[in-house]
Amino acid sequence: MKDKTIDYVLRTTWLAVNKMYNEEAAQFGVTMATGFALLSIDPEEGTPSTSLGPKMGMEATSLSRTLKTMEEKGLIARKPNPEDGRGVLIHLTEFGKEKRNYSRDRVLTFNDAIKENASDEELTGFYKVAEIINRMISNKKIYNQKETIIK
Repeated sequence: MKDKTIDYVLRTTWLAVNKMYNEEAAQFGVTMATGFALLSIDPEEGTPSTSLGPKMGMEATSLSRTLKTMEEKGLIARKPNPEDGRGVLIHLTEFGKEKRNYSRDRVLTFNDAIKENASDEELTGFYKVAEIINRMISNKKIYNQKETIIK
């Protein structure tokens, strides 16, 4: 392909970032998904399990597996939600808070490295394009959802 598509650049860049984070996380016996979950859980109040999936953009089954592994490793504890008897709050253990701090440092290191190598103008352009893509997708402006499906 002579000209790379936007989709191609997004996918290959995300795969590289994903691989980088997983290599970092593996040194400490976790995965990128675990690190992302640790960063998505409120370290003081805990987070309702029902809001964690949407916050992370994960499907319920993938999130369930991740949370189960995190619980087995002693990173989180599930506690009843005092405001909703049917719900569960996910709390970080002390060990989970340690790993959360490590994950946070890794994300900030990545962020700082990119900022050191890209101009403010380049970063502003990147954020604007990402916002356009997200808005168009959420407003269903790319594919007509009413298109006829050929059988």
